[in-house]
Amino acid sequence: MTVALRRTFSSLAVPNYRRYFAGQVVSVSGNWMQTVAELWLVVKLTHSGLLVGLTPAFQFLPILLFGAWGGLLADRMSKRRLLMVTQTLMIAPALTLFVLYQQGVVVPWMVYALVSVRGCVNAVDNPTRQSFPIELVGPDRLVNAVSLNSVIITTGRIVGPAIAGVVIAAAGVGPCFLLNALSFAAMLAALAAMNPAELHRAPRLERKPGQLRGALRHVAATPGLWIPLGMMVVVGTLSYNFQVLLPLLADMTWHGSATTYATLTTAMGVGALLGALEAGHRSRVSPALLVGAALAMGTVELIAAGAPTLAAEIAALVPLGALTITFSTGVNSSLQLAVDPALRGRIMALYSIVFLGSTPIGAPLVGWMAEAAGPRTGFVLGAVAALVAGIAARAAFARDGAFDAADPPTAAAHR
Repeated sequence: MTVALRRTFSSLAVPNYRRYFAGQVVSVSGNWMQTVAELWLVVKLTHSGLLVGLTPAFQFLPILLFGAWGGLLADRMSKRRLLMVTQTLMIAPALTLFVLYQQGVVVPWMVYALVSVRGCVNAVDNPTRQSFPIELVGPDRLVNAVSLNSVIITTGRIVGPAIAGVVIAAAGVGPCFLLNALSFAAMLAALAAMNPAELHRAPRLERKPGQLRGALRHVAATPGLWIPLGMMVVVGTLSYNFQVLLPLLADMTWHGSATTYATLTTAMGVGALLGALEAGHRSRVSPALLVGAALAMGTVELIAAGAPTLAAEIAALVPLGALTITFSTGVNSSLQLAVDPALRGRIMALYSIVFLGSTPIGAPLVGWMAEAAGPRTGFVLGAVAALVAGIAARAAFARDGAFDAADPPTAAAHR
């Protein structure tokens, strides 16, 4: 048991990663508080599934449009310094929304505008954060570090909505925005406290024409990259729309309150935390794991779609949360292990684009479906997409002769 725990948390032995982990736990919890508050605010202002779906669409549209450029910046600049800039800029939209809400003048277009501003910063911040862990821990601990990053995100998904539910019930959504603004101080302190000499820096990319096209050509020529990215295109667009579905499920299906919404989000977060802790044992990600996670996720999402009671819904969301993390961390890790280090920022930008940047397409569609036919239909759509992605990837991996391999090809194999 002790050996297993040590393996699960091995990256925390690295001082820089330990600081990063602590700062991220606070910052991500604050971000989830803001996300819950924004979506609940739009639910109550509009009572429209489509308009709720537009909230994450506006937030992630900049990643779709500018995420590749953000990845290029991550390859050209110091990731630590770039993160200090982006984390500082993230404070402004949170504080602005707090002031507007407290003055009683907030309307939906203001929420959309401010989440769009946050999305523009996130177009640089996200690919930088996705490609930073390997510089903190090195390649041997990469899968563990990515899994622990998922622990950070899912801990925030549990803590943030739980606090948000209490705060919203007691004082409204406004304080959630203020607390998120304050939470960025923890991440800035962690980045400032790191020892730059201990970072495993990739070679800095020199400015040349055609560098984005070169990354796309590399992906097209590498099955270990294009198959996982293709899976995430389908799953990210149609299956990962829980930010839209859970508040609508709480309001339209179960006729609940902000506490109901926070409970559903927390249940999924608990499952995601368990999935992330389990993923920490792995040092490699096989094609069979990616395919199996997609198929299992589709199956459980169908069960969640048909849950007859709120208690059954909560119970189904726990394993669904675990499987979403198993799949996303699997794709993330397999990409970072298969890519040349000089391309890592751009490849992880592509990951961000297909994972988060697909939301502007999927979220309004799922929101419209939920408004027209009920939130359960959104779960059905997501389930079918995950099942199709798993079946198609199984066939693609088999054609490449990689499905039965215990380990995927590493970057060294493609040089």
